[in-house]
Amino acid sequence: FNPPPHSHQNQIKMVGTTSALPRMGLGMAALGRPGYINLGREASNSGIGPPEVRTVEVMRDASDAAMRANVRLAAVSGELPWFDCARSYGRSEEFVGNFFRKEGINPSEVYVSSKWGYSYVAGWKVSLGDGEPHEVKDHSLENFNRQVLETAEKIGDEYLNLYQVHSATFESGILTDTAVHEALHRCRQERGWALGLSVSGPRQSEVIREAMKIFVDGERLFDSVQCTFNVLEQAAGEALTEARDAGMDVVVKEGLANGRALLHPALVAACEAGGAFAGGKPD
Repeated sequence: FNPPPHSHQNQIKMVGTTSALPRMGLGMAALGRPGYINLGREASNSGIGPPEVRTVEVMRDASDAAMRANVRLAAVSGELPWFDCARSYGRSEEFVGNFFRKEGINPSEVYVSSKWGYSYVAGWKVSLGDGEPHEVKDHSLENFNRQVLETAEKIGDEYLNLYQVHSATFESGILTDTAVHEALHRCRQERGWALGLSVSGPRQSEVIREAMKIFVDGERLFDSVQCTFNVLEQAAGEALTEARDAGMDVVVKEGLANGRALLHPALVAACEAGGAFAGGKPD
């Protein structure tokens, strides 16, 4: 995509021919809240500890450590450090925004994305009662108008580069709601943020192709798509290629299948042979 002339995104290092995205980013889903689906989260060497010790302070410290490491790694690679949040990732936006201000990081020194569409309702608990959700989905115009302001406040309007619809589906109505499309378009014009969508579920390919058809005032609405893609799940590969060919950025999520890819017997055997588990084999 081509950022508007007034946008701070002009300071983003361009990668490849059209993409403004760094190659790697730090996902904050498992850092901004105490409960998540990553494997090995209970392990003693996970750096987080068992659920009963995952206070806000502990998770904030773990997030700060991960973010500092992300900054250092990005400096080595010569790219901007990328941080990916969501309204439903607990306190991820708060942690990231406070980290930037505490460390004196300039908006031109980072790339930041977040998502709207889900609200975190678990109340900082790991285990809930039967049928109680950790997050609630709502792709309505009212929810967008509320969450875009929350994101701008928590992270800082000046830091955000990419705002994404969280888990777009046909059922949520986001693909046909023209009022939301127009509000997203205005957001891009007024705030200078790129727009994206993340997809999940068995109909990811169909959702991607439908999203590619959405235009507002002659402009494609979505600049990027974030999709699950790893050695165990590649069903959306063709649709992602089509999106890329159409000029959209492709963001891979769950690239290690939430840790499952790391437990593949062939990979474990190769790591053992190379001495990679000197510090302890993953659970």
